[in-house]
Amino acid sequence: MSDKLGKIDHRIFEDVIQPKCGHWRNEVRSGPRFGVDVSVIDLPGGMAMAAASDPLSLVPSLGLEESAWLSVHLIANDMATTGFAPMYGQFVLNLPASFSRDDFKTYWNYIHKFCADIGVAITGGHTGFIEGQNSTIAGGGTFFTIAPGSQILIASNASPGDIILATKNCAISSASILAMSFPETVKNKLGQEVFHKACGMFYETSSLDDALTAVGKQTRHKDITAMHDVTEGGVLGAIYELASASGNGAVVYSDQLPVSRVAGAVCSLFSIDQRYCVGAGSMIIACKKDKAGLITERLNKEDIPCCVVGEIKEKESGIRLMENGRMDDLIYPEEDPYWAAFFNASRKGWR
Repeated sequence: MSDKLGKIDHRIFEDVIQPKCGHWRNEVRSGPRFGVDVSVIDLPGGMAMAAASDPLSLVPSLGLEESAWLSVHLIANDMATTGFAPMYGQFVLNLPASFSRDDFKTYWNYIHKFCADIGVAITGGHTGFIEGQNSTIAGGGTFFTIAPGSQILIASNASPGDIILATKNCAISSASILAMSFPETVKNKLGQEVFHKACGMFYETSSLDDALTAVGKQTRHKDITAMHDVTEGGVLGAIYELASASGNGAVVYSDQLPVSRVAGAVCSLFSIDQRYCVGAGSMIIACKKDKAGLITERLNKEDIPCCVVGEIKEKESGIRLMENGRMDDLIYPEEDPYWAAFFNASRKGWR
């Protein structure tokens, strides 16, 4: 059994999974790869199909509506990195045997609602109740979309000289979920205002609108080269993955990262660095240097904060972090600190 929580070490992925992915098919343009959120399969007529998968959430401390929101939107965030919204979805639910039929009905109603809201048709899957299933992971889902192949973005498309942008703030999901899961502790130690603002960040955990606004909803712009949503490893982990996926280096300016007072206060309480922890809701965007201002303006017009945080460099430059006047290697977090913080708080009896 692994002693690490969260996603597997990228070296294990590259050594064990990536070399052994079944039958090779020429139409698979982009398959499993470190730092790439989606697969892309070429179809006839210049079209292509993108697919993205993620676990489904069922977190009692959050509630059924919020768990369903995460289940739908964390997969949609991956698909958003293509510059297109998801169209179809498949779900596999392995639910606890103790999960009541009424709660299942409520949970599924929310899955349906949130999929319908973003235009996803649920096309199939599998549902069952499993004895001994006590995890907050209730299965998995896959979203698909079909679009012109030449217009689908993937993280490996970033090039040296591209500017790196980040939307919204660091640690959106970590701060909001920790506050909602340990409300008494957060209110007592940080106050009512921080608690309510942190909880209010929860529905900012979708970055689908960020991506679609960036590429253009009415007129599709060609100034974006790659995107990567922020999940485990936070904003810095997402930038590291994007640079690695494209075979490049990068420089990130720590003092330009979008940190917030509220997320910072919650993360500090749980002894985690908001730059490195789960941050669903923020989107990392690589774009042509002379277009950064236009993209930021497009997003700001839709009330989506966006700022320049770094630049893609040649591979030989490495992936570096400028912090406190020093340039050091950006260390990729092998384990997101959010998971340990959550379970440590539970063990302490925090409420």
